[in-house]
Amino acid sequence: MSMIAPVIAGAQQSKPWEKIPVPPLREFKPQMPKRVELKNGIVIFLQEDHELPFVSGSVLIPGGARDEDAAKTGMVSLYGEAWRTSGTAKMDGDAMDDFLEARAAHIETTGGENSTGLSWDSLKGDSDQVFSLALDLLLHPKFNAEKLQLAQQQAAAGIVRRNDDEAGIAGREATKLVYGPASPYARQAELATIGAVKLTDFEAWHRRTIGGKLIIAVSGDFDGAAMEAKLRAAFESLPAVKAEPQRHESFSEPKPALYFVDKEDVNQSNVQIVGLGTDRRNADVPTLAVMNDILGGGFSSRLFQKIRTEMGDAYAVGGGISFDYDHPGIFNVEVLTKSVSTVDATKAALDEIAGLTTQPFTEEELKRSQEDILNGFLFRYDTREKVLAEQVRLEFYGYPPDYLEKYEAAIPKVTLADLSAAAKKYIHPDKLAVLVVGNKQEIKPGLDELKLGTVHTLDVTIPGMPKGGPGDGGAQQQ
Repeated sequence: MSMIAPVIAGAQQSKPWEKIPVPPLREFKPQMPKRVELKNGIVIFLQEDHELPFVSGSVLIPGGARDEDAAKTGMVSLYGEAWRTSGTAKMDGDAMDDFLEARAAHIETTGGENSTGLSWDSLKGDSDQVFSLALDLLLHPKFNAEKLQLAQQQAAAGIVRRNDDEAGIAGREATKLVYGPASPYARQAELATIGAVKLTDFEAWHRRTIGGKLIIAVSGDFDGAAMEAKLRAAFESLPAVKAEPQRHESFSEPKPALYFVDKEDVNQSNVQIVGLGTDRRNADVPTLAVMNDILGGGFSSRLFQKIRTEMGDAYAVGGGISFDYDHPGIFNVEVLTKSVSTVDATKAALDEIAGLTTQPFTEEELKRSQEDILNGFLFRYDTREKVLAEQVRLEFYGYPPDYLEKYEAAIPKVTLADLSAAAKKYIHPDKLAVLVVGNKQEIKPGLDELKLGTVHTLDVTIPGMPKGGPGDGGAQQQ
């Protein structure tokens, strides 16, 4: 022992890795796609990349699940499935599968929260045929009752099993605590709502959304002028796009309280500490990004160092303030911990959140987090396809095309004073809700020890499912 210890101590003190020179980050200059706006308002992005003989494309269509009838929640998701599997009058979905498989090509459709979409990819030699088929599916779908039924069956299978996983329960219930269960950003599909969907709903939805501001993006090995001409011929004759109605949504902080879901078949807890976040138009977003990294962005973050490294009480821990593009995101800190360490880990997480306003930020934290974000930023946009996808996103939400460059340039300008001001402005521990999903019998000491008031037990019963049925998943029923 006496001989080994000095050797180890000497190795720790020398830290030779700190002597490795680290070159400065290269300047961020993404290869921007060409933007073309047609006379009808449809927008096209072209990103040439001749490295490999592939061509891929997508069409983004405004309107998604947040716009669907609440009585038919889940309709847009079903639409995204059945649109592709149904096919067109010229080629049904099964025949389309065979056609594409023979060419190692793909055509997919999706239904999301705020948009629906169609995408395709193929070898360069097959790109004309695949694009023609994708265009026919976009403009002339023929929805099929059997494919609707299949999509409903698949969705129902997911619904009845949704309480199997504590992470899924925690994510859904935390979102409902922040936005409210009736919010289009939090409501969930039920057996009754998906069962109410008819083929006529798909047809009406398609007519409603296809006339919106389509954003077409194509990348790969093609001639730019020829591709532009092809897309103009396909889309410029469509009617002028219809303007999307202004959204008038209100958001408020969740009710501060302690919420619990009892899941009897687990030996760990999923803790969600949540509040209302902000959106990306907020000028403080670069500062918030740095603060997020300091709080819970990685191995060196305050949450990780305290709860996992020092206390050893978390499988995973992290989080911060999220910022969506056109509505407030969620403030969320997540702690995954053993049942017996639930109270200690939750207390520690709450202390670290509150500490953002009382424990001064350091130059070391600031510099490290700025480097973390800038390094990750470059990898996030290190290919032309990634840059193209981001430009489509910015176009969709009405952001300026140089948003990325301005955001990247703002990160190094964040100061300690900025961080302190942001913490005082945005961190309000008294406005946070705490949700625990875990095994009540194994959480010792009990949640009362958190001293957050009455423990509100949430009912996650699946409507239409008998108690103890396959949808029970061990979660408490009431």
